Amino acid sequence: MARFRRKTCVALSLFTLFIFGTMMGLKMLKQTEGLGEPGAGLQHLPLADGRQSVPVKAILMLPPTVTKAVVPGPLPAYPPINADLHIFYYGWYGSPRFDGRFLHWDHLLVPHWDPKVAASYPRGRHHPPEDIGSSFYPELGPYSSRDPHVIEEHMKQLRSAAVGVLVLSWYPSGLEDNNSEPVDDLVPAILDAADRYSLKVAFHILPYIGRNDHTVYENIKYIVDKYGSHTAFYKYRTNTGRLLPMFYIYDSYLILPAAWANLLTSSGSLSIRNTPYDGMFIGLLVEEKHKQDILESGFDGLYTYFASNGFSFGSSHQNWKTIKNFCDSNNLMFIPSVGPGYIDTRIRPWNNHNTRNRVSGKYYETALHAALTVRPEIISITSFNEWHEGTQIEKAVPKKTAQYTYLDYLPHEPNLYLELTHKWAEHFCKEKEQWLM
Repeated sequence: MARFRRKTCVALSLFTLFIFGTMMGLKMLKQTEGLGEPGAGLQHLPLADGRQSVPVKAILMLPPTVTKAVVPGPLPAYPPINADLHIFYYGWYGSPRFDGRFLHWDHLLVPHWDPKVAASYPRGRHHPPEDIGSSFYPELGPYSSRDPHVIEEHMKQLRSAAVGVLVLSWYPSGLEDNNSEPVDDLVPAILDAADRYSLKVAFHILPYIGRNDHTVYENIKYIVDKYGSHTAFYKYRTNTGRLLPMFYIYDSYLILPAAWANLLTSSGSLSIRNTPYDGMFIGLLVEEKHKQDILESGFDGLYTYFASNGFSFGSSHQNWKTIKNFCDSNNLMFIPSVGPGYIDTRIRPWNNHNTRNRVSGKYYETALHAALTVRPEIISITSFNEWHEGTQIEKAVPKKTAQYTYLDYLPHEPNLYLELTHKWAEHFCKEKEQWLM
């Protein structure tokens, strides 16, 4: 009888273990299906703007290679963006890995228009990666604008600077400058990346052969139809509550006011006003006479672009009060453009007289202060990455070659101008609050 009881106990124990093991296996299987919801202490990894992304538990159950592809890692906290701080962004750079050759980094040395002056300066082009068409050297090296890691890093830098809108330089496909490949097919990647960091994208339409009121109408229609529904596509809220895309038009003075009026006034023969393609159109002010031209053209506002104080009427800080008064009197928006400095002698060796030293950030802060003095609604920054003209706030590093020593941000860190931008973005917000009061 004792032996029977022992056998019974052993059998019951084995059966209990079998039932327990089966239940645990089913439980684990249930958790795996659909990956479930995170339990206590298992939070979602945030995106840059605080939205929820892939659950941590789901990530832990993926192979390491997939994990890296899906989520690059926890993102640091970023400051709030200032949607009234816009920055000009260039997507025209190329490298052999992504584009088959270097683009723009190998920029030509532009000859002076006077042959006698031109004869005194070197000709040719630069030879990356050691020799590039810039007086500064990027921390990322002579990169490709198509490199996903570069795009991601740029968005991180822009977000850390609290900039709200990147203004993407754009040509119609097939009409790029001599140093570039088509850039329109890059737009979706820029929009998607900007959206991950709660940034918005506006368009900076550059001049091209044959540009006129008819082709610009087609450009606007193309951009709005193709990209206007993207969540990162920038729209400006007007005083009447309308949400309209904003277009900066570089070298707008190359088209006569009468032609612009065909497109930009409500009575124009090609009027875009009160149509699905209406927008905020911002013309470039270079000379003083352009104020009246911009008004007659039907533009909604003007910007000054150039970062060299004194280079043009529009870029001279001392004229900004006069320009702002003109704009206020004529219901135009004034968008002054500020920059950290200017030096383009690596591509225009004869243009040294327009160089503006950065003075360790003081030139930039002086320009920002001058802009705030006139109480603009929007401030634009020239630029995030126009390396040829030395106006970039993107991270730069010291570099010395056998032939050339590049400028840098020392004794400060490579992110000096990103930090200064963040500082003034906050100051701009506080100032606007005071103006409204």
